[in-house]
Amino acid sequence: MITSPTSDTPGGVHGAPAADPATEFTPEITHAECRKCGTRVAGLDGRYACGVCGWTNDWSEGHRPLPRAEDDPDFPGPGVPTGYPLAD
Repeated sequence: MITSPTSDTPGGVHGAPAADPATEFTPEITHAECRKCGTRVAGLDGRYACGVCGWTNDWSEGHRPLPRAEDDPDFPGPGVPTGYPLAD
């Protein structure tokens, strides 16, 4: 069940409770130079990918830890296969 963000019914995707706005994470757009070709690249929280040469920096170089799969409101739960539901 997907509820509209403007509806009066609390909840979000699949009826999950809406996130508390005070604890919601907002990524920051950051800029750097590509280490391979020198092109100026933009990324989220220090994670970059160059569209010119294909260089990417390591995920561990980001400014914040990556969220866990369990933090995703669409996370199906442990042990549930993660296939391609739209491919059926």
